Order: sequence, then C-alpha cells, then structure tokens
Amino acid sequence: MIVNNIKSRAKHSIKNVVTSIDNPSVDMNSEAFLKMLGYDTNKTDVSRERVLFEAVSYACIKIRSEAVAKVPIKIYKGNKKDEEHYLNRILRLRPNPYMSAFTFKKLIETNNCIHGNAYAYIDVDRRTGRVKGLYPLENARVTIYVDDGGLLGKANNVYYVYSSADGKRYKLNREEIFHAMGLTFNGIVGIPPWMYLQGIIENSKASQEYMNQFYKNGLQTKGIIQYVGDLSDDAQKTFRREFENMSSGLNNAHRISLLPIGYSYTPISSNMVDAQFIENSKLSAQQIAAAYGVKLHQINMGEKSSYSNVEQAQKDFYIETMQPIFTGYEQELDYLLFLNRELDEGYSTKFNVDVILRSDPKTRAETNKLLVEGGLKAPNEARDDEDLPPLPGGDTLLGNGNLIPLKMAGLQYISSFSLDEIDKYISALNDLKEVKKNE
Repeated sequence: MIVNNIKSRAKHSIKNVVTSIDNPSVDMNSEAFLKMLGYDTNKTDVSRERVLFEAVSYACIKIRSEAVAKVPIKIYKGNKKDEEHYLNRILRLRPNPYMSAFTFKKLIETNNCIHGNAYAYIDVDRRTGRVKGLYPLENARVTIYVDDGGLLGKANNVYYVYSSADGKRYKLNREEIFHAMGLTFNGIVGIPPWMYLQGIIENSKASQEYMNQFYKNGLQTKGIIQYVGDLSDDAQKTFRREFENMSSGLNNAHRISLLPIGYSYTPISSNMVDAQFIENSKLSAQQIAAAYGVKLHQINMGEKSSYSNVEQAQKDFYIETMQPIFTGYEQELDYLLFLNRELDEGYSTKFNVDVILRSDPKTRAETNKLLVEGGLKAPNEARDDEDLPPLPGGDTLLGNGNLIPLKMAGLQYISSFSLDEIDKYISALNDLKEVKKNE
C-alpha cells in the first residue's frame, strides 16, 4: 500500500549496497526453487510466513504483537500529557483509513517478529509538515539502498525503494519511512529470526506432524508382516494397501485385524518416553519462547506456577522483552513524526505501560495512596489511573504535616511544655546564642 502522490523514482545510477534480507535477488526459499531441488514444501519449511504454521512460534508472535498492539501511545510535552495534539487521533485511533491503531501496531510487530523488519510509509502534508497518516508496506516489496557516492544527494544517505504491484518503483527518503527492526548487524536492516531458529522450529514442527500422523494411524505402532512364500511386486502393494486400510486410522483403533493363513505380524515398539520425545518437544518450545522473549507460563508451559511467580514473570516480560521494543518504537516515532520545533519544546511519544503492569484494585489503591501522601503524585494523577475525572484543586501535591526538616527535630515537643519550662528553654537558647557570638 502506498499513497499515490509519491513522485520521485529510484535512479539506475545508485549503488545497491544494502538489500533487505527479505527481498534477495534470488529467493532460495521460494517454493519453485525448493521444488526444483526435490524438497517437499508441504512438510517442514518454516521460512518467512510459514513460521506461523508452527504452534509455539505462532503463540510467541501472537503474544508479542498483541502486547504491542494493546498498549496505547500517548503524546507528552515535557512531563505532562498533551491530549489536544493532533497526533493523538492518528496514534491512538486511526493511523490510516483502512485500519485501527490496534491492527496497525499488531501488523507492524508481526512483521518485525517474522522478518526482523517492519515498514510504514509516513504521509506528510508538504505545506505544514503535519503527518496525515501511516501506511504499512509489504516487506517483500521493500529494498534498502545506500547512496555511498552521493549520486542522489548527500553521500551515504539511506533510501527505501518500494515496488508496487503494478510494477512501479518509488524512492523514499529515510525520513519518509517508519522502520522497526529487531537484531541487526549494521543498524540499517534487521535479521529475520526464522533464519537462526529454522532448525529448532523445524524440529518442533516435525514433532507436531509426527503426533498428527500417530493419531491418524489410530495410535497404533508400525510392524513387520512375515509371509512364507513369494509375492510379486503387485501382490505386495495390494496386500499392504488392504492391510493398512483395515488396521490404520481412528475408526480402526483397538479393533482386531485379520490376516490370511501363512501371514504373521510382529509390531515394532515405539515408546515416546524412551525416545525422550516429550523432553525434546519441550526443549524446542522453550528455545523458541526464549528467542522471542516470551515467558513459559504465557505458552502454557509453566510448571509449578503460582499467582506470585506468574505476576513476577509478567513484570519480567515487560522489563526484559517489551521495554526495549517500546523504547525503539518511541525513539523512531519521536524523530519522524514531530517537527524540530516540537522536539525543542519537549514533545515525545510514550507507550502507556500501565496497561501491562496494572495490578489488582487493592494493590493499585495502596500504591496510589502512598504516592499521593508522599507528595510524588497529585490526586488527579491517581484519579486518572482509575479512569476518573479530575477534580478542582486535585493538581496540588500533598505532603505529610508530621514531617519536618532534620535541623528542626525536637521543636514539635515544645507545645507540651509548661510556661516555666518554655522560659527555661528560651533562656538556655539565649545563653547558647551569646556563647556563639563570643567564639
């Protein structure tokens, strides 16, 4: 998807120094190429979107993308939220006419998890510099170039070339593209996770296919049929086909199979426990989850889980996994969406992570009580956390009246003295004052 008012095209004189890994000149993972080599693409191919065909990978990508999508983005000026800024409507409601903010963020993070890169075109009003919309781009249609010779302007500028479905190519400046990336070797293009997880994901997917085939066969093991005599090739094929139809499948599970006279059947034991099948499956799932930064309880693999350790794991998920992702998004949005004047005035974007860390009502109330009474939070800020409207005077910070500076310690007890004791206390202070003067 690209806005039609983009005029500039890529020039042939530019040198292709960096090409998106998702769009190589020869796609060695294409189905046509793999079939040419005799590889069955319907089996355990996990390249690109096929990563979603594996259950653990699908769950991890779903968790990551929805964690980004559900957290609203707020506009701040300094330390205060600016609810009137025009970008609120774009970032929190509708980045473009075709999708909600939730769908847009989920799409971007899904591409980031699969391809290691996610792109969105920033449609800007050329007269005012205000952003009009954000439009996601297909990864396979984006190629990154570096103008190392300065042929199109400043040397070493980065350009993004988008190839539309109708064959047109559009040259986009770095400032026109929102680019989210995962791990990277050069800071220009991200590394697709599936390239490094392929062996692990293939192992997990093969385990799923084995189990599916095991159930399709009616949970029956394979075996050897012995026959005293000779059978032609056609007779062997016919007997094997009829015997499998009689003994395999869920409908024939635990039913008696009949053999003609002269045949004997010896089953081959296949004990999944002895083969460490379950342990290997768990190990693959754990490795995939670790690579995506997803906690085991989130993919229903947490053993000996309790409310307290799950709550701690959820906080760790935010701190270790999501916070770096949010920081990358925020810095990219700040640089690309705000004018230089707005940046000088302290404008910034911030993900409202309270959505992830929001605790139970009792804990939240006790925390807000401590923050308000300690003068760290205004009452209206605490009300905002509970989606309550502000009240007059609620923006004033409060403090505990029993707290005094250390140098005034003890003065609070004077009120309990008698008048004679107060006079003696004042006299002692005056004497001390004279001593200090004479020193």
